[in-house]
Amino acid sequence: MAALAERIKLYLGMIKIAHSVFALPFAFTAAILAASGMPSLYQIFWITVAMVGARSGAMGLNRIIDRKIDAANPRTCSREIPAGRINVRDAVLFTAVSLAIMVFAAYQLNTACFILSPVAIFILVAYSYTKRFTWASHIVLGIAIAGAPLGAWIAVKSTIDPQILPLVIAVIFWLAGFDILYALQDIDFDRQQGLYSIPKRFGIRTSLLFSRIFHAVTFTLLIVTGLVFSLNYFYWLGLLIVLALLVYEHSLVRPDDLSRLNMAFFNMNGYISIAIFIFTFAAVTIR
Repeated sequence: MAALAERIKLYLGMIKIAHSVFALPFAFTAAILAASGMPSLYQIFWITVAMVGARSGAMGLNRIIDRKIDAANPRTCSREIPAGRINVRDAVLFTAVSLAIMVFAAYQLNTACFILSPVAIFILVAYSYTKRFTWASHIVLGIAIAGAPLGAWIAVKSTIDPQILPLVIAVIFWLAGFDILYALQDIDFDRQQGLYSIPKRFGIRTSLLFSRIFHAVTFTLLIVTGLVFSLNYFYWLGLLIVLALLVYEHSLVRPDDLSRLNMAFFNMNGYISIAIFIFTFAAVTIR
């Protein structure tokens, strides 16, 4: 039993289960907007299963595809696959099962979700290769994560409607903005290995500017989302909190001081996604 628990802990570490806080709240936010209230328990259950499967499969793919890069990087060489705690065969099996669960959950939701599930898998696979040829890899990752709100909307409505697109695009720029910050940790390694990123291409100072511009776009699109759905003052109170968190996040990272980068990456962005969900839920359900 102890061995099983340790094995589960290893796989949860490989997929960074705590980072699910980034995408899952946005999926629930979109589902609430699509239903104009609470989706059915059936929809909530299968959206959650699909998200867990997609998130686990995506991280598994990334760890498998990047295992040699991770092994060469001092920051990532202790990850489960390069450190030998999980072998590639087992990681492939785990990833395949995770993606199969996502597809099955999509099938349970509706035909549109099921038909589009291979598109989601293609984007998840493609992202892991983009750092090898383009500095726009941060935006591709944003597109992959933005599949969470778009997929949840389709799960409830069975259609892709224009009113959800501001939120979807907001997530793209939000994720890309903080992924640029995260990539600052590897700027020297990327230069040595010939990998691509905005920090490597443009340097630290310009990368910080990119991140701020991206997050300004995010905030603008969140305003548009509130207007499109005619959300009440609870949502606008939430946006004030989100604005404060974004400003604080960027105050933590300076060109000459990257020491608080992990706090900026994990804590602030986790709080942002949760705040948007909580205050959107309040705006939709409390009239």
